[in-house]
Amino acid sequence: MSELVRSIMDEDGDEDVTEICLPNVKATVLQKVIEFCEHHKREPMTRIGKPLNSPSMADVVQKWYADYVDVEKAVLFELISAANYMDIQALLDLTCATVASMIKEETPERIRTMFNITNTFTPEEEAQVREENKWCEEA
Repeated sequence: MSELVRSIMDEDGDEDVTEICLPNVKATVLQKVIEFCEHHKREPMTRIGKPLNSPSMADVVQKWYADYVDVEKAVLFELISAANYMDIQALLDLTCATVASMIKEETPERIRTMFNITNTFTPEEEAQVREENKWCEEA
């Protein structure tokens, strides 16, 4: 369950809460969040190991969960935002791991293209950053 929703219900002290305002979550995204929570209650997700052992989510979690996050990037980022806002750790872990799997073994240039990120570094600054973080590429 969402820790945000749980805390709202606890504060109210009323088991019969019929309405909870979630202004930061679109209705379509909330439907996906509810779908996740209902499934997670029936079949808890396998713990996601760190670092990821595969760039394929199908190798990391059960099929249903891998299929669940096989969505457009915009939807994935809305799910991350909703999971963070609503404090649903399992959903946040799944969606963030999905993004991590997308960039695993990708070059910085490819990641910039994938996520439409503009490189604001000069060639000299980029060379300096690469030198300072050479250990990342060696791992």
